[in-house]
Amino acid sequence: MLNLIIGAVLFGTVLGGFDDPHFATGRYGLVHLFEWHWDTIADECETFLAPHNVGGVQISPPTENRIIADRPWWERYQPISYMLDTRSGNRDAFINMVQRCNNVGVRIYADIVINHMCGSGGTGTGTGGTYFDADTKSFPGVPYSSTDFNDLNCITGSGNIESYADPNQVRNCKLLGLVDLNQGTDYVRGKIIDFMNDLMSLGVAGFRVDATKHMWPGDLQIIYDNVNQLNSDVFGPGADPYIYQEVIDQGGEPITASDYSGIAPVTEFKYGKDLAANKNKLTYLSNVGPAWGMLPSDQALVFINNHDNQRGHGGGGDIVTFENPYDLKILTAYMLAYPYGIPRVMSSYYFDNADQGPPASQPSITEHGACGNGWVCEHRWVQIASMFEFSSVVQGTGMNDWFSSGTMNFAFSRGNKGFIAANKEGIMDEWIYTSMPDGSYCNIIHGHFHDGHCDGTCHVVEQGYINVVINADPNEDQVFAIHVDAPCDH
Repeated sequence: MLNLIIGAVLFGTVLGGFDDPHFATGRYGLVHLFEWHWDTIADECETFLAPHNVGGVQISPPTENRIIADRPWWERYQPISYMLDTRSGNRDAFINMVQRCNNVGVRIYADIVINHMCGSGGTGTGTGGTYFDADTKSFPGVPYSSTDFNDLNCITGSGNIESYADPNQVRNCKLLGLVDLNQGTDYVRGKIIDFMNDLMSLGVAGFRVDATKHMWPGDLQIIYDNVNQLNSDVFGPGADPYIYQEVIDQGGEPITASDYSGIAPVTEFKYGKDLAANKNKLTYLSNVGPAWGMLPSDQALVFINNHDNQRGHGGGGDIVTFENPYDLKILTAYMLAYPYGIPRVMSSYYFDNADQGPPASQPSITEHGACGNGWVCEHRWVQIASMFEFSSVVQGTGMNDWFSSGTMNFAFSRGNKGFIAANKEGIMDEWIYTSMPDGSYCNIIHGHFHDGHCDGTCHVVEQGYINVVINADPNEDQVFAIHVDAPCDH
């Protein structure tokens, strides 16, 4: 009952101090380096993410997990202790990664699993060698025992969630057979707080909280309100962690994203789904956000796809993934250009089935900057990487000068700092007002701007207008983008 009372008080509250991602100056947006090793992430921070103005990295869960036959990706979401030891690396490698990334201004956000421990049944040792007994709910690595779980609070005969129409089941019963922690106790909350504090002491900037809607809002509020502030050596005094909560809300259930958005930002699942539904109606994208039934901008983390729904899990639906690079490049460029939410780009690996774990070897980088060894690395596609730079330059501006000459194209400015256009049908050949200062600018989609020089095409803005020509041919770039920090020298 206390959970219900606290939760009711929280609904509709004003967002607290957990909405600042603490990006370094001149950086913006997140990349999810799914299943990358800690040392490989550190290398990527230094060699690619920092030079492209990326704000931060969401990492896979860093906690020791159960070892599952054939090593599927989802074993990472079955913790058996809060020790930092996984197939991505051990505690020392984790510390090294966080320090190296922070040193170049790229923040680290840990994906944390605090709703549950591993699946029911069986005994064994985890990725760090810690023993567990799921039959008796004994996890000595924390430690947790049978009294720390929700068995007595779950009203279903199976102990599992049997109906998502019942919020009590969703929050008190086992999700997919995973033993469900009771965050309503001081002891469990204390262990979670200690875990989060440990990560913050090492320099992480915040957290993605997995399976948030399976926990009571009031319990989460208590946890967040009692964690320490971020490491002052990195972030200065008085900085709260950036917390974004995974709440799968696509309508039709009593638990909604707004039940949690008053506590901390939420992953806005409607965003990728709705953009995919309008991938052939680009002219409609002029007011994506609350007008489309989505959360307020400061309460939303947005994405085109994620590690769950690109595999048909986590709400599923018709979404755009790397298997459709044509549309993914356009929609991701839009997401990184349009001022709504904090954007996160998924960086994937190829898979033949929905359970398949990561490739045996970490990404290799070709001479052209692409990834090998079975990794997709969408964040390295030039059409996406360049838009992180665009996004960082235009911060502090709104969207203006919306233009569309047909269903399949759009253009808009970000204040007087940047301009983007995209086209999916025929040839778009238009003179469009940009609000940008007159001058010659590098099309960052067509070529790189580095060391003050453009190795692509240059385009002139005169009296605010620019001639935009985009051929929708799949063999050409369907996006055009310029910004004030990439002027042409010729």
